[in-house]
Amino acid sequence: MSFFPKIVFQYEVEEYLTKVFRNNELITALGTQEAEKKYQSLLSHLSHPPAFTTVRVNTHLASVKHVKKLLFEEIQKQFKGLCVPVLEHPKLQDILLIPVIGPRRDLKKHPCEVIVGAQCGYAVLRGAHVYVPGIVSTSRFVKAGDLVSVYSDIEGKCKRGAKEFNGVKVFLGNGISELSRSEIFSSSGQLKGLGIRMIEPVYLSPSFDNVLPSHLFLQNLPSVVVSHILNPQPGEKILDMCAAPGGKTTHLAALMHDQGEVIAMDKIANKIKKIKQNAELLQLNCIKVFCYDGTKALSEEKREDKLDGPPFLPESFDRVLLDAPCSGMGQRPNMVYSSTLKEVTSYQPLQRKLFTVAVKLLKPGGVLVYSTCTITLSENEEQVAWALKTFPCLQLHPQEPHIGGEGMKGAGLSLDQLKLLQRFDPSAVTLQGMDINSLQDSREDDLISLANKDCIGFFIAKFIKLNSK
Repeated sequence: MSFFPKIVFQYEVEEYLTKVFRNNELITALGTQEAEKKYQSLLSHLSHPPAFTTVRVNTHLASVKHVKKLLFEEIQKQFKGLCVPVLEHPKLQDILLIPVIGPRRDLKKHPCEVIVGAQCGYAVLRGAHVYVPGIVSTSRFVKAGDLVSVYSDIEGKCKRGAKEFNGVKVFLGNGISELSRSEIFSSSGQLKGLGIRMIEPVYLSPSFDNVLPSHLFLQNLPSVVVSHILNPQPGEKILDMCAAPGGKTTHLAALMHDQGEVIAMDKIANKIKKIKQNAELLQLNCIKVFCYDGTKALSEEKREDKLDGPPFLPESFDRVLLDAPCSGMGQRPNMVYSSTLKEVTSYQPLQRKLFTVAVKLLKPGGVLVYSTCTITLSENEEQVAWALKTFPCLQLHPQEPHIGGEGMKGAGLSLDQLKLLQRFDPSAVTLQGMDINSLQDSREDDLISLANKDCIGFFIAKFIKLNSK
């Protein structure tokens, strides 16, 4: 049952997606009605947060059982004694799942309003408080300590500092203002601290601000699955080609017991800083971070400088993770997707350039995992079809654990090939809210099954390189 409207796309992007989800192969397999129903369900899911918050335990420093106990106590404190379970996952033994309570439809709205930017709003829906940089406008007389209702400016139309806003806004819940209006919009420079402490969010999720920072990493469930599928071993040399912000990089290092070498690359300097910070925070030492463009990471000749950074010689790595830059349409929640069709279609050629380098850098017998957080065919199944045709040395390989659904029809892949792929499709489950009563009546197996399905949209393919031709 939807609480928010379906995600909105630019007209050209909507037309493009409609064709993707009504492609002939899909219609033949499902029928027009069922295909359309699944597509509409997907659009509804994308505007709502996933049904669970997923955290990965840094097993390099602590046991899952120990962190589970600490996290349960923290959540009880935040939720004032409300008993929300912390679940372990039978197939992903380094994660903990916290059910999200909501949407809470009976919250009273207050006359004092605060408008936040869309990105800030999405963070609030996943458990964050509101920080000053995310605030766009407040009612005229907001003072510190006031009860305020918080809304998201999903279309980005509200002017900074406005005293009222009558455009499209989405209610996120209620909070207490930590500052007055004049302090929030102070001319002496932008404040960075806490602006609104959320006390009645529409979706109740724990806040992880400074909660067990060296023991926990907030990560979407499919993003954790990726590293398990690459399955790095202690002592190996691993490449994470597009590594920021470092969630998968640090996971790979932890799975290797911090033994071996994880090379993490990203071409944006600020993002590199974030990977280094995360590696230090989680106390992982086998990670080496380089600011470098992955499309240029292959060197055809031996270098004189003897440095261990990029570019690298062919066949340098035991395993390569290409979590590729993508159109990001699987991210949740997202109510207005602002990219143009030109931007959406620009990713396929970039992904192919990166993939070509990844194949050449991989040793024979090595493993290449390709993943995206998007829902298109062109960036997912079509890339697999292209890769198998372009690189005869590559073979699709079964994935373990296989938690998502199979690949989507429409790229000409066989049924056997589609079964080897993993597509996390939120429309695989009915959109449903969760309250404390329904939560307490639910079996743990059913909750785990829901967590596996009601997550972000995501895609994973695993290849083995057979020989060096």
